[in-house]
Amino acid sequence: MRASDGDRDRVAAVLREHTAQGRITMDEFNERLEQLYKSRTYGELAKLTADLPDVDLRHRPKTSNEVEKKRDTHAGMKAAWGAWAMASGINWVIWLIVSMSSGGDVYPWPMWVMGPWGVILLVSTIFGNNQPKRQR
Repeated sequence: MRASDGDRDRVAAVLREHTAQGRITMDEFNERLEQLYKSRTYGELAKLTADLPDVDLRHRPKTSNEVEKKRDTHAGMKAAWGAWAMASGINWVIWLIVSMSSGGDVYPWPMWVMGPWGVILLVSTIFGNNQPKRQR
């Protein structure tokens, strides 16, 4: 079976842990890391750690991708921004049609729709928890 980038990142974290614990030297680590990123299958990945004791992957160091995912806004906030963008776009299209059909000089009223709503979303995004609430 083919290995993904995430699989390679997990094996790299395991190799870093074994290096930090002194089981392999920096030279061995660099050699294995070079082979790691050339590996395409799970079998090739398994060979890189076959001579090392198993490491509990639940307690391994977090990769940079996992840290970024944790900081990323949750789906509800993304949906709120999407709804704001859609409503703002529709309002601007309506304003443009009215403006063109009346000969111009129509007050840009869509600002009053998108402004307060956008400010509330911005404050929620910056200062909010950005984590979905857990169901009990």
